[in-house]
Amino acid sequence: MSDWCTIESDPGVFTSLIESFGVKNAQLTELWSIDDDSLKSLIGSYGKVHGLIFLFKWQSGSGGESSSSDQEDGTSRKPLGPEETPEDLFFAKQVTTNACATQAMLSILLNSANNDNDDTDANENGDDMVLGSMLSSLKEFTTSFPSDLKGEAIGASDEIRTAHNSFARKEVFLMDDQKKRIATDDDDVFHFIAYVPHSNGVVYELDGLQSGPISVGTYNKDEDNNDDFPWLSTARKAIQTRIEKYAASEIKFNLMALTRDKRVDIRSKISKITQAGMDQGDEQIQSLNLELVHEEEQRQQWKDENERRRHNYLPFCMELIRALASSGTLQESTKKANEKM
Repeated sequence: MSDWCTIESDPGVFTSLIESFGVKNAQLTELWSIDDDSLKSLIGSYGKVHGLIFLFKWQSGSGGESSSSDQEDGTSRKPLGPEETPEDLFFAKQVTTNACATQAMLSILLNSANNDNDDTDANENGDDMVLGSMLSSLKEFTTSFPSDLKGEAIGASDEIRTAHNSFARKEVFLMDDQKKRIATDDDDVFHFIAYVPHSNGVVYELDGLQSGPISVGTYNKDEDNNDDFPWLSTARKAIQTRIEKYAASEIKFNLMALTRDKRVDIRSKISKITQAGMDQGDEQIQSLNLELVHEEEQRQQWKDENERRRHNYLPFCMELIRALASSGTLQESTKKANEKM
């Protein structure tokens, strides 16, 4: 089956998805606030932020091409043409329906610095993100492609599509292709886009529905400090500008950061403290060990939740209905259930 399903905007789902691509030392985390303290806390907790994924309700005129007026900082909302786009910036047009979530993640992964390492064993205990052989090969193969062919390459990848569709909801009833319909203006249609920093000191919005990447502003790139706060502040302005275009009652937004695996950062901190001469009984090390245990428990919870998402509960539900009908309690149970709704 060549169709792509819609997937839930959830850090556990997205983390499992990138790991199925072969990515190591990375994870997704949800952001509830983007004020200065929240962004600094994000950097302090995870050590490295590779990019942001923003989910919003798509509406006509919400894209970059239909709002090409200049912003206050002098940058334009107009998508860049091929001659204006940095050669090493990976941008792919979305040519496959429902692929925007995976494409937003790939936009970050394939643009992250030092991500060309596909030697998982060599960096197993390192801090840097490992892209893995599959995505490294995809990036190398499509380097010279125009954006539409890059999108075609993503859509044609059986490995990527299979991993994406592994999170498809188990439908109670199968639908014929003829019964599928195109969304109308009355339907809520959601879309994922990515924000990434570039080595040229520019933050780009990568939206596969646009003709090219969009420059949303510049940031002060400190080679010595390697702090992510400046570029995150620039991306924050673009996200806030998008949100302000909606009615005040609109709350259907979601923001996630693709970061270093928090367990990697915690282990690195423990290692540095231990090398400084402190023993395992030190209060700071004990605190870090508790954080590590919490993260391992979080991973197990994500695994359990993803197994439930993939499980087909229909046979159980049918058997339960049969059992209730046989015992003569189906009508009473249905009535009680309706009363609670």
